[in-house]
Amino acid sequence: MIKQPKIILSGGGTGGHIYPAISIANELKSRYPEASILFVGAKDRMEMQKVPEAGYPIEGLWISGIQRKLSLSNLMFPFKLISSLWKSKKIIKKFQPDVVIGTGGFASGPLLKMANSANIPTVLQEQNSFPGITNKWLAKGADKICVAYDDMDRFFPEDKIIKTGNPVRQDLLEIDSKRNEGLITYNLDPEKKTILVIGGSLGARRINQLIEKELTFFDKNEIQVLWQCGKLYYEEYKKYDSTKGVQVHQFLNTMDLAYAAADVIVSRAGASSVSELCIVAKPTLFIPSPNVAEDHQTKNANAIVSQNGAKMLQESELDEKFEKTITQLLSSEAMQIKLTHAIKKLALPDATKDIVNEIELLIRRN
Repeated sequence: MIKQPKIILSGGGTGGHIYPAISIANELKSRYPEASILFVGAKDRMEMQKVPEAGYPIEGLWISGIQRKLSLSNLMFPFKLISSLWKSKKIIKKFQPDVVIGTGGFASGPLLKMANSANIPTVLQEQNSFPGITNKWLAKGADKICVAYDDMDRFFPEDKIIKTGNPVRQDLLEIDSKRNEGLITYNLDPEKKTILVIGGSLGARRINQLIEKELTFFDKNEIQVLWQCGKLYYEEYKKYDSTKGVQVHQFLNTMDLAYAAADVIVSRAGASSVSELCIVAKPTLFIPSPNVAEDHQTKNANAIVSQNGAKMLQESELDEKFEKTITQLLSSEAMQIKLTHAIKKLALPDATKDIVNEIELLIRRN
């Protein structure tokens, strides 16, 4: 019998780092109800709100990423890093964790570095097909690195890699039975086709511009739009809410019901979104962000598109090809069957459990 462990998780900046960490924490809590679990995030980032909402305590570090241009934030970075390393050392000394888990994002860097210095086992969870700078920096000191894609030995030591997939919300594992509930919850007409648009927790400017431009097309074709425009853009686009079959949301709190109600999904290709959409298995159009390191969203999407599991359009192709592509996805039953069958094969629904199994082995060893 393993003692009730003490665990620190760190990951943030975006939902793609936060929600995997929360999923891992929930699985640990289900196995060890008396476990002590602490999160560490970056001050003023969304994890400081989302983690307490999920029921866990969180400590904030004064840390941020390095901007690509000269800025005051960049000049402050060395001071932020020293401050965060010092505070991380204090947190670890006080909490005495059995294991520390990083899911990416600025805050996990100093925290896991200090855990390595204290000889505390660490686990990295890398969501993307191209790792972020933080996880690359931490890889040498990590005990295990849980990944979602093949060929990650290009970036990480091969003997530390375990392919688990990305943690996803457990309520997505069975959405087919929730379709009616989803239609009712979002007040959608069951006789009309529904497109779900998701651009990430903060939003995607180019996708929002696209949807605004295509509102007449949607109306003319009696297509309903469930549009999650993101926190950064809600004030700009909320004026379209409740007009001509369009719903505009800053954030969707019941993603399982939104997925269940959708006939077609238009999405960025962040790692967590891709993993979720493999499990949801609906006809999907990926529009990868070009504004990410090494174009990793295109690589994420390509892993699915190359297996005939989804369609993809680059931002530069949207004006020319979007309407034709969406019409095909909504109207071609043969294409729908082909895509959903292929994407479902790529799902790794046990990712959270498999990651926690690896964490358990480290706790036992410790």
